[in-house]
Amino acid sequence: MELGELRIDPVVDGVGRFVPTKTFMGTSDEDWSVHQDLLGTDGKLEFVMGGFLIRGLGHTTLVDLGLGVDTLMGITGGSFLDNLTALEVSTDDVTDVVFTHLHRDHIGWAVTNGEPTFAHATYRASQADVDYFIRDQQASRAELATLDIIGTHIEAWSEGTTTNLVPGIDQFGAPGHTPGSSVIVLSSKDQRAMLLGDVVHCPVQLLDEEWAGLFDVDPVLARATRTALAREMEGDPTLLAGAHFPGMHFGRLIAGAGRRQWTV
Repeated sequence: MELGELRIDPVVDGVGRFVPTKTFMGTSDEDWSVHQDLLGTDGKLEFVMGGFLIRGLGHTTLVDLGLGVDTLMGITGGSFLDNLTALEVSTDDVTDVVFTHLHRDHIGWAVTNGEPTFAHATYRASQADVDYFIRDQQASRAELATLDIIGTHIEAWSEGTTTNLVPGIDQFGAPGHTPGSSVIVLSSKDQRAMLLGDVVHCPVQLLDEEWAGLFDVDPVLARATRTALAREMEGDPTLLAGAHFPGMHFGRLIAGAGRRQWTV
């Protein structure tokens, strides 16, 4: 996708297809009956693991790095670097890596063979997540194995402010999924898009405020954050996407009669 002077490409690491009522526990077939557009012809929900490549304004940036050579939730990663190469970008070309948060399925390719994968890049994450996952050791063994290597390479941004990370790329805090969970804002000329990290795992969570999140550290705060975001974005022309969205497609929230609608 072209966004002003920026080019945005999804970089898929792995894909799974799941029965939707088993992905979002507590939902029913009736709940999903009004969201058939989010399901495949087999009636299953596509769940992607990956990140986004942003090129332009003098930088080559990756937002999130997928799962790595690992399996999680029945999804096997491993395709990220091959798909990056297919986009004609090498690991040496990447100038910046931005983490929406520090869960394992977003930092998977930060390290290869015990060394930072993107040797010339500046790694960036929120201070709150650095404190929670690294200082306080609130991480899985797999996460710690990666974070122990890249921790000294991370430039952390402070909480409570909107921060410019690189030209055309800003962040604002969206806590709850993790303490430092963030939304990444891409802007160039008069166009804007947002990468939602795991504030939203699936567009369905933007359509109905009662839909729960997945693996939230603070479920109450995560729901409040997600609800506020959905209300703000309803009817806004800003394009939205997440690293787990079906097809990693961008879409918009449209104000509808009685309920919001998602359109890609």
